[in-house]
Amino acid sequence: MNATVRMTWLVNRLRCMSVPEMAYRLRQAAAIQLGRRATGRAAPPPLPRALTLDVRGAPALEPPEVEALLLDAERIEAGHVVLFAERRFDVGVPTAWNRDPETGVVAPPLYRGDIAVEDRELVGDIKHVWELNRHLHLVTLAQAWALTRDARWLQALENNLRSWFEACPPLTGPNWTSPMELGIRLINWSLIWQLVGGERSALFEGDAGRRLQADWLGSIHAHCRTIASHLSRHSSANNHLIGELAGLYAGAVTWPCWKESKEWEALAQRELEQEAQAQFSRDGVNREQAFGYHMFSCEFLFLAGLLGQAGGRSFSRSYWAVLQRALRFLRSVRDVDGGLPMVGDADDGCVFRLHAGARRPGAGRAAQLLALGDTVFGGQPDHHPGVRWLLHALPGPRPDCDPHEVDSGWSFPDGGYLLFGNQFGEANEIKGLLDCGPLGYLGIAAHGHADALALTLSVAGEPCLVDPGTYSYWQDQKWRDYFRGTSSHNTVRIDGLDQSVPGGRFMWVRKARASIERMPASHHDFDFRGSHDGYARLPDPVLHLRSVRFDGAANTLVVRDEVAGKKAHKVEAFWHFAPGLDVRLTSHGLAVRGKRFVLQMQASGEDLHLELVRGAENPPLGWYSAAYETKEPCEVLRITTISSAVPIECRFTITFVDDQ
Repeated sequence: MNATVRMTWLVNRLRCMSVPEMAYRLRQAAAIQLGRRATGRAAPPPLPRALTLDVRGAPALEPPEVEALLLDAERIEAGHVVLFAERRFDVGVPTAWNRDPETGVVAPPLYRGDIAVEDRELVGDIKHVWELNRHLHLVTLAQAWALTRDARWLQALENNLRSWFEACPPLTGPNWTSPMELGIRLINWSLIWQLVGGERSALFEGDAGRRLQADWLGSIHAHCRTIASHLSRHSSANNHLIGELAGLYAGAVTWPCWKESKEWEALAQRELEQEAQAQFSRDGVNREQAFGYHMFSCEFLFLAGLLGQAGGRSFSRSYWAVLQRALRFLRSVRDVDGGLPMVGDADDGCVFRLHAGARRPGAGRAAQLLALGDTVFGGQPDHHPGVRWLLHALPGPRPDCDPHEVDSGWSFPDGGYLLFGNQFGEANEIKGLLDCGPLGYLGIAAHGHADALALTLSVAGEPCLVDPGTYSYWQDQKWRDYFRGTSSHNTVRIDGLDQSVPGGRFMWVRKARASIERMPASHHDFDFRGSHDGYARLPDPVLHLRSVRFDGAANTLVVRDEVAGKKAHKVEAFWHFAPGLDVRLTSHGLAVRGKRFVLQMQASGEDLHLELVRGAENPPLGWYSAAYETKEPCEVLRITTISSAVPIECRFTITFVDDQ
C-alpha cells in the first residue's frame, strides 16, 4: 500500500470512527508498543488442572468416511494441505508456517506490531498464511490417531506442533498479528487436546514430551493474554470479536492453569452472550449481511456453547435461542438441492473442519450446521460425520433450549430478506431471495456488498439468477471493487456509480439504506415495493424504487424499476446467470435453459439497449466466483437506458421441462 493510498484509507477509517473509538485505538496502539517488552518473556508456571474430557477412540464412521479421513491425513503428513475449503497447497515438511504457499513470500520474524499484513511484498497474501495457521488440518491428524491408535499420526502431529512453536514464538511473526486468528487456533488446539487424551496423552511422555507440553502451555498463555488485551471493539466488533471471545473462552476453559484464567473465562462468556444478541437480528439474520459470515459466527457460538456444556458451564437459554433462529434462517434460504445464495463477503474460512472428502463451499458448511442443530436442539441422530466428531470431542448434555422453535419461514424483515416462490422443499421448487436490508454491520460494514434490492433465483435446486460471490480480498483492487460493487448484483446502477461508496477493502464510507414500502402477504403471492437512498448523494438526487411480484399460479416474476430524479440519468439493470445455463438473447427477449426448466424474459421500457456480456475485464463484468480465489465467466444481461421517469419492467416466466 503506497503512501497516498495509505493516507486515503486512514482518512476514511477515521470518518467511520466515533470519538470514543479513536481514544480506544490510541490506547491499543500504545499497548502494542508496550507489548514489545513481553517478547521472549516466559509464561508463568501453569497449574496442572487442564480440562481433560473422557474422550475415547472415535465415533462410529462408515468405511468411506474412514477412508477419506485417513487419505486426508496422509496428504497432510506429506505437506499437502487444503485451504479455503477446496484448494490443496504444498506447505512443505516441516511446514513453512510463515510462508504464503501461493506466492512463496516468507514473512520476517518481526514483532507483531511491526508487520504490515497488507504489504504483499512483505508477507504475501496474508489470508493464505493465516488459513494455514488456523491448524484445522492438525485436528485431522488427531482424528486419525483417535481412529487407528497408529503412532504414525501422533508423531506427525508432534512434529507439526514442535515446528510451529519454533517458527512462531510468542508475539513474533505474521501469525500473531490477528487476535481472531489466535482464537481460531486455540479452538482447534482445544479439539486436538481432547482427541489425543489431554494431560494423559502419549504426546507428553518422557522428557521430550514434557518439554512439548511446557512449550504448548506457554504459547496458550500468550494466546489468551494477547486476545484479552486486543479485543476488536467499536466499528470492528463484528465476527472478529465473536471469534476472539470464543477462542479466549476455549483457552480459559480447556487450560484454566493461570491466575488470569477465571477472569478470561468470565469475560469471554459474558461478552459472547452479549454479542450473540447484538450481531443477530430478531429473526435470526447475522447483521453483517454476509451469509458466509453468518455461518462463521454460528460455528464460533456453537463451539463455545458445546465446550461450556462439556465442562459444566452452561450458556443461557437466550444464547441458544439465537442459534436456533440463525439455523432457521439458514434452512429457509437454502434451495431444495442444498445451495445457498452467495450474499455478501465469503472467504470459505471455517472455525473447525472435522470431516474429509468432497467439500462444497457454503453448501457443505450449511449442511453441517443444520445437522448439528438437528442433533443438539432436536435430539436427532448425528448422521453427519463432522457432527459426530464434534460431539465426540466435546461430550456433554443437551443445552436448555426452546423445543417449539419453527423450522423455516419466508419473511425476515428485521434481518432484511424476503423469500418468494413456490413448492419450497419439493422437486419443482422455485425459490427467490430479495435483499431489502442494510449494507452491513456497524460503521465500516466490512463484509457487506452494494446490493440493495438485489434478488437471486433458483429453480428445481439449480441456480439461475445468481449473486456472483466474492472472489478475493487481496487481488488487484479492481476485482475487490467489482465483486462487491453494484454491477455484480441483480439490481440497478445509476450513472455508472455504486449504490454505496467504498473507502477501503473492508470499509464503506457512504451506505445505501433500503426501505420496505409494501410488505408481501406470502411467498407464493408476493407483491413487494421498496426503495433505497444510495443515489440521494448525487447532485441531482435519485431514488431507486423496485417492485417485485411473483404469481405462484403462473410461475411468473415481474420486476419493475423506477428512477425518480429531476434530470435524465444513465440507468443500468443487471441480471447475472449461473455458469452452465444456456442463455440466449433473441428478438423477443431472453431465453434461458437449465436442466429442468426454461425461463423466458421480456423487458419493456423506453429506448432500452439489451446486451449479453461474458468475461469482460476492463472494466470487469460477467464473472462468477463459486469459491474463494476462483472465478469463471458467466452471462450477464445488461439493460441500459437514459431516463428520469419511464420504468424498466422485466417479466420472467418459468416453465418446467422433462429431465434430459
